[in-house]
Amino acid sequence: MSDSNIQTAPKRKKRGWGRRMWQVILIGGLLWSWQMVYTWFAIDAYGRVERAQEADVIIVLGAGLRRDNTPGPALRRRSLHGAELWQQGIAPVILCSGGMPGNRTRSEADACRELLEAEGVPAEAILLEASSRSTEENALESGRLMVERGWDTAVIVSDQYHMYRAQHIFSDTGLTVYASGAPISPPPGEYLVFMLRELVAINWYGIKTALGLPITYVQ
Repeated sequence: MSDSNIQTAPKRKKRGWGRRMWQVILIGGLLWSWQMVYTWFAIDAYGRVERAQEADVIIVLGAGLRRDNTPGPALRRRSLHGAELWQQGIAPVILCSGGMPGNRTRSEADACRELLEAEGVPAEAILLEASSRSTEENALESGRLMVERGWDTAVIVSDQYHMYRAQHIFSDTGLTVYASGAPISPPPGEYLVFMLRELVAINWYGIKTALGLPITYVQ
């Protein structure tokens, strides 16, 4: 074999290895993109289906407050939908779940209570869970209260874009829950941002579950 053939053989191997690496990257990128598109449509489609049925309690998941501690649009949508379900006789009690976000001096649960009472829900039919700071904590703390009161079933209320992830998280804690997304959606621009956030959040939750990472800290 000539010296030139000896010198070019390693180069061919390097080029072949580099080509295969880029092929793997391309295929992985295509699969990841397909999975993102599929998850997007799954999140959107799941939230649009009403699954509420008679249960022991309605759980309204908290959402952000404004700087003046008044309810934000998402919490208003969720609370009003929870009140409507209560008026329909879906459950005798509404559990408002949500703590104090950031530097707020009022809990999301308390703001939810205010909205419910304004819609005619009596104070004795409202229960507050004001320590959770995430959907995972919503599920854990709400589940603890359900066990204490002997409740077995719940209707969870949130925005439609949030229902896919919330349903998975609540079900993973062993609770029997039925999803009910608020029928009013945020403006298109906000909806896009929220959907992108949900894509990141549902994938992170899947990674945490697969790796057995600790659940979000519960105060």
